[in-house]
Amino acid sequence: MKGYIYTMFEGADPGIGWEMTDPIYGKPPTMGACMPQIRRNVVVNDYIFSISGRAKGVSQYLVGGFQVKDKINALLAREKFPQYRQVQNDDGSLSGNIIVDENGNQNPYDYHNGDFEKRIENYIIGKNPIYFDNEADIEKARGNATIEILQDIFNKEGNKPHDIIGRWRRLDEKQIQKLINWMEHIKQS
Repeated sequence: MKGYIYTMFEGADPGIGWEMTDPIYGKPPTMGACMPQIRRNVVVNDYIFSISGRAKGVSQYLVGGFQVKDKINALLAREKFPQYRQVQNDDGSLSGNIIVDENGNQNPYDYHNGDFEKRIENYIIGKNPIYFDNEADIEKARGNATIEILQDIFNKEGNKPHDIIGRWRRLDEKQIQKLINWMEHIKQS
């Protein structure tokens, strides 16, 4: 078993109201268009963790993670999970992480440039999600707490997640368990 941890794009911080579009920590958790290199490399029972993107006035935090249950293509995902089809909401925001239309073409709302063919492969269906979904836990996980667990896991100093993991980094089984234990501790405290 292995895993990956990555930082979401700038402004992608659910703790300040940004709606999680990819990954989605729903029932089931899924990952559809972002980070095709991670989605390609994971296999069943691996883990994927995400860290919030940089946002003005707040520190980044480990948002959550889940275990891989299955990998399918986006057209099949569109059939299986209509609730995750990418749509534009009345306020202009986007919801959903399935970026294909009914004909298998890129939908008009998808903001990813290039690599469309790579992005529609390896749609991840997850299991065993763990994530911070309330303000108290998010605040406990923000800033130094996330930095300290990343420093401990990777034995590397840094002032922000990017200093420690870059855009993304591979995890071994021991590191995965340490992250899960840390998250469970925050959720129980």
